[in-house]
Amino acid sequence: MLSVIIPTLNEDAHLSALLEKLLAQKDITLEILVADGGSTDATQSIVNSFKANFVSSERGRGAQMNDASRLAVGDYLLFLHADSGIDDERLLYNAVNALIRKIDLAGSDEIAGHFCLQFMRSNRSNAMSYRYAEEKSAFNRSGTTNGDQGMLLTRDYFNRLGGFDESLPFLEDQRMAEKIRSQGAWITLPGYLKTSARRFEKEGFHRRYILMSMMMGLYNTGEHTFFTRAPGVYQTQHETGRLLLSPFFGIIRDMMQNDWGIRGTIDVFYRLGRYIRQNSWQMFYFIDILARPVLGPKRYPFLRFHDRVFGPLTNFRVFNSITGLLCFIWFMGILAPYFRLRDYNELSSPC
Repeated sequence: MLSVIIPTLNEDAHLSALLEKLLAQKDITLEILVADGGSTDATQSIVNSFKANFVSSERGRGAQMNDASRLAVGDYLLFLHADSGIDDERLLYNAVNALIRKIDLAGSDEIAGHFCLQFMRSNRSNAMSYRYAEEKSAFNRSGTTNGDQGMLLTRDYFNRLGGFDESLPFLEDQRMAEKIRSQGAWITLPGYLKTSARRFEKEGFHRRYILMSMMMGLYNTGEHTFFTRAPGVYQTQHETGRLLLSPFFGIIRDMMQNDWGIRGTIDVFYRLGRYIRQNSWQMFYFIDILARPVLGPKRYPFLRFHDRVFGPLTNFRVFNSITGLLCFIWFMGILAPYFRLRDYNELSSPC
């Protein structure tokens, strides 16, 4: 049996479609648990109409999924977002069998699987940007695995991992992904999982990506105070609208002036430089995506160049300093004033 766990908060607009697709899955027995964080819409009645299990929990995806996992009886757990889409009626059967084969070969169940992503979009704008995100979801590199891709693993392994970290109301999937990567291994499951592009379309694709990069950089350098001062840094889906970035840059400026000081700011951006250098492969991967019409599908010569040449050549502390300086100039010297002006114009516009 496969236990499918879906965290929700006011997801009645998308949940029915997912539950219908799950019940249409073939050759596999499913237990469906919807872990709800206090919805005020029709989520519970939808769950009841599909005869799925409704689990009431405190708000917070990590806590919601942990609560549901304690009630799950399946040998395998699959964590899905409510706005996921499934086209293949044997997707979950194939996924579980792929995981079982990998576990048998490795002689260990310390393995988790995720799907490649395809975005469900309402328009064709930002096509290259979506292609960048979709192709990256096939990788098993640090920082590329998140809850949109689904997370499949044995219940025993999930319990040994200690469940999802509930210390923050977001990033629980990235923290779990990196914990698995450090203790076990990830595999890419056969087939594709679809996911809604609604957050990118409502907030603005590039604005959301810039904020995500700020979040991941500050989180991975240990600057968690940013998140306590920016409670709106990751709003739930039904709360999203046009994303304004100037308030978040303002919080960083305040931290630089009041918390870090000059020496502290230099240290923070040095650590950010180290984090960015460790992820410099994404710049070369982006060039591969840009050249996709010439290179053809699934070819990554620039990424291979990074891994074989550029990465080893720049694996020195001096490049952390250089990258940190460039990071400071780009974010605080260029992006911060740019979005301050853009946000002001948007807020002052009568439209």
